[in-house]
Amino acid sequence: MHKLLHKILLLLSLSLLASASAWAAPVSEQDTRDAQQVVQAQLAAFAADDAEQAFSYATDGIRAQFGTAAQFIRMVRGAYPVVYRPRAVVFLKPDVDDDTLVQPVHLTDPSGATWLAVYQLQRQADKSWRIGGCVLVPHAGKTV
Repeated sequence: MHKLLHKILLLLSLSLLASASAWAAPVSEQDTRDAQQVVQAQLAAFAADDAEQAFSYATDGIRAQFGTAAQFIRMVRGAYPVVYRPRAVVFLKPDVDDDTLVQPVHLTDPSGATWLAVYQLQRQADKSWRIGGCVLVPHAGKTV
């Protein structure tokens, strides 16, 4: 059952990436830098156990869903441990469509297992990016 769930998540993530690529326009260097900075800043806030700062990079929808920074970081710690404490982070090529940017990130957890985190960022009224969700898929390999 566990393997089936992983296969379903992998197929959903790959479908998301494929559909994003089909409608995506080239991402400007500025949008790439800005979106990656938001993800990196949230990862740094998790590393520092700064729940309030990590929560500040989430969209209003995510903030409403979790209510408090403490609940948000508790969820990330439990459901996304590699996001909470990655050993290595590599940003892949993002795709964008209007006000939504899909940023895939290759993560390595403390044991060396590799993961693909697919972040969805939404452009805000002030033109900044905030994180609206993340799908996490394990990779088959391990790094040494």
